[in-house]
Amino acid sequence: MSRVSVVTDSTSYLPPELIERHGIHVVPLYVVFGGDRPVPEVDITDYPAFFDEVRSAEKHPTTSQPSVGDFTSVFEPLLADGGEVVSIHISGGLSGTPEAARQAKEALEREGGGGERIVVIDSTTAAGGLGMMVLTAAAAAAGGAGGAEVAARVAEARRELRLWFAIDTLEFLRRGGRIGAASAWIGSTLKVKPILTVENEMTPVERVRTASRAFDRMVDYARQCHEEGADGWSAQHIADPETCARLVERCSDIFGCEPTIVSELGPVLAAHTGPGLLGVGALPTRFLR
Repeated sequence: MSRVSVVTDSTSYLPPELIERHGIHVVPLYVVFGGDRPVPEVDITDYPAFFDEVRSAEKHPTTSQPSVGDFTSVFEPLLADGGEVVSIHISGGLSGTPEAARQAKEALEREGGGGERIVVIDSTTAAGGLGMMVLTAAAAAAGGAGGAEVAARVAEARRELRLWFAIDTLEFLRRGGRIGAASAWIGSTLKVKPILTVENEMTPVERVRTASRAFDRMVDYARQCHEEGADGWSAQHIADPETCARLVERCSDIFGCEPTIVSELGPVLAAHTGPGLLGVGALPTRFLR
C-alpha cells in the first residue's frame, strides 16, 4: 500500500509539536504589505509588531495564496518515491489556495510527475476546523489508508465538524472583502460582538452585546457540542491569550479532557478579523485516532 503524505497550508495554525508528531507538510500563505511586499505568514513571528503595522499602515495589508510553484516544490519530493499526497486547505470561499493546489496537481499530471497521486481537498472551513481535518487525514494515513480512503474519511469528519468564533468587530472583514453573508450586519447601529462560523464563506450565527456574553456563548456552544457526541475540541484566539486560557479551563471541565488543538491564529486570518478573536471547534475523537 502506498504511503500517504498529508499537506496543508499555514491557516490551519496547528501547534508545531502536532505538525512534527504527525509529519505534516505546511505551505504558507502570504501577507502583502503596502500592496507589493509579500511576506510568508510563517516568517511573521512578532504579532504585536504586526498589529502595530496593521493599525498604522496607510494601506491595509492584504493576503495572498501560495503560488502553484510553492505547491509543486512541496509535492514533487513527496511523490518521488511513488507515494500519494492528500492536500487539505482553507475554504475556497475565503482563498484561492485550494485552486492553486489543484493547478499544481494538474501541472504535475501533464509533466508525468505523479500528479494523479495527489488528492486536493477544499475543507470549506479554516483555522481549528481545518486543523481537525488535517489531523483526521494524518490519523487515517498512519492507519494505512490510501489517498482515496483518507479523503473519504476527511469528508465524513467534515460533516460532523462544529466551529464557532467570536470577533471584536466586523470592520476588518469589511476592509478585507471576506465578510460573506455577514455583510447584512454592516451598518448596524448597535455595538455588537459578531459570532460566526465558516461554511465555505464567513457565515453569521448570532450577535451579542458584550465580550463577556460572547465568551459565555462559546462555552455554551462547547457544552452543546459535547452533548451531541463530540469529545475532541480546539480553542484558538488572536492576541488574547488570557481569555483563551479561561476558555480552555472552562471547556476542559465540559469535555473532561484537554484540547486537541490550542493555538493563536496568525497574520493571514488576523489581517481579516483583527485582534480579539476567540474560537472553539469540536469533532468526535474517533476521527483523530
